[in-house]
Amino acid sequence: MKKNKSLTVKLGSRTYPINIGRGNLSKTAEFVKRMHLGPKGLIVTNPRLKFLYGRKLLQSFKKAGFEIYLKTVPDGEEYKSFQQLKKIYDVLLKHHFERNSFIVTLGGGVIGDLAGFAAASYARGIPYVQIPTTLLAQVDSSVGGKVAINHSLGKNMIGAFYQPKLVLIDLELLNTLPRKQMQVGLAEVVKYGVIWDSRFFRFLERHIRKALHYDLDCLEHLVFRSCQIKALVVSRDEREKKLRAILNFGHTLGHALESLGNYKKLSHGEAISIGMVFAGKLAQKMKLFPRKDQERLVNILRRIGLPTELKIKEPNKLLPYIFSDKKVKKGKINFVLPRNIGKVFIQIIPQKIIENAIKK
Repeated sequence: MKKNKSLTVKLGSRTYPINIGRGNLSKTAEFVKRMHLGPKGLIVTNPRLKFLYGRKLLQSFKKAGFEIYLKTVPDGEEYKSFQQLKKIYDVLLKHHFERNSFIVTLGGGVIGDLAGFAAASYARGIPYVQIPTTLLAQVDSSVGGKVAINHSLGKNMIGAFYQPKLVLIDLELLNTLPRKQMQVGLAEVVKYGVIWDSRFFRFLERHIRKALHYDLDCLEHLVFRSCQIKALVVSRDEREKKLRAILNFGHTLGHALESLGNYKKLSHGEAISIGMVFAGKLAQKMKLFPRKDQERLVNILRRIGLPTELKIKEPNKLLPYIFSDKKVKKGKINFVLPRNIGKVFIQIIPQKIIENAIKK
């Protein structure tokens, strides 16, 4: 049996571990008991994951002596909403959860963001543990303490920075992941190669077939290195004052595309894929990003099976969503643009240039 790998997100009193291994889900109650998070907990998951893993997890907590409950949320970005948040609060209030209680998020980015925001806001903050079940959540959204819900006018605009007590990653959960979920998760892996590590990007180019065929040794490396990069960035800049903004590469246009489609037309990974290519084109037009690197970026995304462009009938409708982005300052948009594979920079882009680029 392979030994677990551990990383640490270093944030002073809010420091927490990321534990990466195989079979970790069955050990969750043991981890929580050792951390002394409290006697009462709520597992938040979706119906499919409840069937696959939730009941067993519930029983393991009960056997360990916890008072434990389970709440399901429908699957889909559109359910990261006020309505579903209220339903989680209802369970917490009904069963008299106190500050020495905890939440366990069992799911992808939607569950992690939604239940994490419930933990951040209930009783002014209770502990929570992230158990990410998708590749996207394992490499990105479960780490860093960004929790939020969506609004019809903007994605993740209502939220908080609230760190988990533990991120527990079980690589074996990826075995039941649909292929499309594997593809959209790999979009975020590509992002880490572009923003930070050219060697990691080359590894992905060489081993993408293994990743798409669920090779756990390959996926372990992709998850570990992605988490390592994000942990380093977050440890240096928890609240996105400067460095952490590079993690938004591809996300400015990507989030706008998701919002325009009411979170139903494009998945997060598909939108981010298009957003990364768009950012590359902007940088190319400024003669700051080599053509060969743009071609490598487009090529790896296409090999994964992700879209790299999108025709929009009314491109002007996209602009309000772009300019409601969190990175807008004084009416100006800060774009994360690639300099080369492995390095990005942040540039204010005038609205007129963005308008013309979207129309083309």
